[in-house]
Amino acid sequence: MEPTHLGAEAAMQACDEPEPGWTVILRRRPARVVASRPDGGYADAYELICCYCGDHPDLDYLDVSPELQRIRGPYPLPAGVAAYERHLGQCHQ
Repeated sequence: MEPTHLGAEAAMQACDEPEPGWTVILRRRPARVVASRPDGGYADAYELICCYCGDHPDLDYLDVSPELQRIRGPYPLPAGVAAYERHLGQCHQ
């Protein structure tokens, strides 16, 4: 998937499924996760998943800690992009 350019200083990759070697992703939030797979389509919200913080995309929102739920969101797309940039800047310098 090609990076989505949002401005001169901001570029990120948005995808529904992480690629090998992922670290932090902003993805469309699945309606629900069953057997580690999205089920029932996707919501109109986005979530931030960070492997460095201990999260994993196979886990449902309700299966992660309150701290990871706070990081995940959900976010509308513009707020998700801002949260992604903020998270990378604060936690992964």
